[in-house]
Amino acid sequence: MAEAADFQGTSPSPARRWLRRTGAVLAGTPLLTGLLQLPAASPAEAATPAAPRAASDDGSVAVSVDSLTPGAPAGGDTVTVSGTVTNKGKKTVTDASVGLRVGSLLDTRSSIDTVAKNSDDIGSPVGAEIDDKYTEKFSKLTPGVSQPYTISVPADELDLGQDGVYDLSVTLTGETSDQPWEQTLGVRHTFLPWQPDEADTKTKTTFMWPLISTVHMTAETGSDEEQTPVFHDDELAEEISPGGRLDRMVALGKDLDVTWVIDPDLLASVEAMTTRYEIPGENADDKNAVGGHQAVAKRWLTEVQKAVADKEVVALPFGDPDLASLAHHGTSVTGSLRHLKEATDVAAGTVESILHVTASTDFAWPVEGAVDPSIIKVSTSAGADKVITRGDTFEGGRDLTYTPTAPRPIGGGTTAVVADARLSTVFEGDMARASASTQAVQRFLAQSLTLALQTDRPRSVVIAPQRTPSAAQAQTMAEAIGALQDSTWSQPQDLTAAAKSKPDPDAGTEVPPASAYPKSLRKQELPRSAFEQIARTQDKLDRFKVILSNPSRVVTPFGRALNRGMAASWRGRPAEAAIYRSGVETYLDTLSSQVRLIEKSDTKLSGRSATIPVTVQNNLVQGVEHLVLRLTSTNPTRLEIDGNAYEEQPIAVSGGHSQSVKFTTNANANGRATVVAQLYTQDGRPYGQPVTFDVKVTEITATVMLVIGGGVLLLVLAGFRMYTQRKRAAARQAEEREQENAADAADADAGDAKNPEASERRPTQESAPDTREDAPEQPSDPAPDTAPESADPSGTGERVDR
Repeated sequence: MAEAADFQGTSPSPARRWLRRTGAVLAGTPLLTGLLQLPAASPAEAATPAAPRAASDDGSVAVSVDSLTPGAPAGGDTVTVSGTVTNKGKKTVTDASVGLRVGSLLDTRSSIDTVAKNSDDIGSPVGAEIDDKYTEKFSKLTPGVSQPYTISVPADELDLGQDGVYDLSVTLTGETSDQPWEQTLGVRHTFLPWQPDEADTKTKTTFMWPLISTVHMTAETGSDEEQTPVFHDDELAEEISPGGRLDRMVALGKDLDVTWVIDPDLLASVEAMTTRYEIPGENADDKNAVGGHQAVAKRWLTEVQKAVADKEVVALPFGDPDLASLAHHGTSVTGSLRHLKEATDVAAGTVESILHVTASTDFAWPVEGAVDPSIIKVSTSAGADKVITRGDTFEGGRDLTYTPTAPRPIGGGTTAVVADARLSTVFEGDMARASASTQAVQRFLAQSLTLALQTDRPRSVVIAPQRTPSAAQAQTMAEAIGALQDSTWSQPQDLTAAAKSKPDPDAGTEVPPASAYPKSLRKQELPRSAFEQIARTQDKLDRFKVILSNPSRVVTPFGRALNRGMAASWRGRPAEAAIYRSGVETYLDTLSSQVRLIEKSDTKLSGRSATIPVTVQNNLVQGVEHLVLRLTSTNPTRLEIDGNAYEEQPIAVSGGHSQSVKFTTNANANGRATVVAQLYTQDGRPYGQPVTFDVKVTEITATVMLVIGGGVLLLVLAGFRMYTQRKRAAARQAEEREQENAADAADADAGDAKNPEASERRPTQESAPDTREDAPEQPSDPAPDTAPESADPSGTGERVDR
């Protein structure tokens, strides 16, 4: 409108000229913008077509490497890489292509760590892509969908140069609707070790294969002859069942050149399952609660025996005690080191009796190999002269450009066997994903080869992995060891041989100070209270066992339970550890209380002397002996026990029985006296709770005794009087009968004189016995038991039997 108002031949005003210029600039802006964008929009004009520009939404596609075989290729091999690509973005990816790129040579161990840390960073450098024919293409990748890929390349096509470890990258390139040009949308870096020819000097590698579990058995056993063991859970059965963690450890380790590191407690626990075991709180009808896994336990032990038959076996102290916790919190508690010594003494015998192999007990293994002077001192106190440490906590040496050999003499005849930290920790983490497992294997091989290429010095390398690897971790470890044993730069070696190899004179031998001990590990240690409770339980056990007729039924299970109470497996589980230790102590208190005194009520004594019974009850299965029962009068001036203030008597009671012990008492005065009954061991230590009761004494006086004596005398006199009276009555009766007989005879003689015929007809006494009631007594008649009773009335106070 401004220009329409101008007339031809006339000059525009300044305001109008400004308006025209502004309009021209605004009108040309879209065109200029399009011209500036034009070169970048054409992929054909890109500066480096082999290295596409990264997308603005970095890592929109996840690339995994689930398999890489062989892990360490040689000339003539074909390298096969497989995995998945997953579109994590919101846009569909088109014209996608998965390819391999060989990057730079990684000649240091730290550079391998860096690549592993940034393995999915699409901004990190990658090499040129291998020939386009070794790629896999996808027309499109839908958001949220995964697609598998497999690429196989002859090793000769990888154009690998000198020996070493190469950065091998799998990249995905493609386009999106809002960025329609080729770009890198995802990457995964891994490692490709390359040494096709045998090395002149091979690294001797020792891999420790741990067979360790957590605590499962309690101190409790059944009352039967076999002492049926009691487990606090059934998790061990799951671990040794087919497919379980420990089952996989045995199945994988039997074909590997490894040193078996075994906790004897694990073997003892599984052996206890081969007969019968119980789980508190479980249904008694459940076969698993009463030993339903016998066959599983027997099979697992058989497989272990086969696996270790021709291998080196190192036995840890029974229960795998936490050496660091013991050093930092237990040494100040009396008797703590005694448990470590006992655990070490029974280790070799337990392994030999179950696996039929001779195990070494020369090695101590603190948690994660972290040591300080106190840990070294405790570790060697039970006889071990070799301590397994780890390189990340033990000084490697000054100005060393290579990893030194494992053994380090640290003084006092002790050798620190320093395990390589990188190789020992590479298998930690979740290995259930195939991509994580493959990356761990390749990283392990890469670190091992790089270590081997550091120097031509002969070296021994020890690998000490996590104590209780999962089944997936064990599988990854086995794959890595198998690949390493087939490699050209390493050869297997036993742990004992590694510890005896020649130390590196330039390696550090100074034990780290206490201040250098990792704080993260110190927080997980058993507290001092744990060792105090263990010491208290041991003291109770010492007092209990001396009274038993068969102490081994109690000493063995409780001794092993105390070893388990200080196990390294309790780290990170303080509440569970406290519950276990308290359960051991409580059960011992329960057993001890089965031998006790029966409570007594108050007693009355009505005489100068009497006996007081005290009953000892034994509800244990076995008998008790070597006990002394003491009865004490708190007031001996009133009541004495066998003439003294107290009396003691030895006690021996069979299992399931009671015994009453009688004590003689003497009363000196009337009144109440308190008496205390207490059991003692033969060394004079009280056993159990005392029983206290009162005795009420009623003394017998002289007057009472005189009255009693007079009554007895009267009874005697009355009896004598009755006897004399009856005797007189019998004499009178006999005299009367004689008189009657004489009169009858006189009358008969007079009649015979008057009538002789009657005299002849009367029979004689021999031919016809006299049947009259008043017939005279014959010589054959028995004498009467008592005299005839008198018809006279009885006297006053006289008792008459009727």
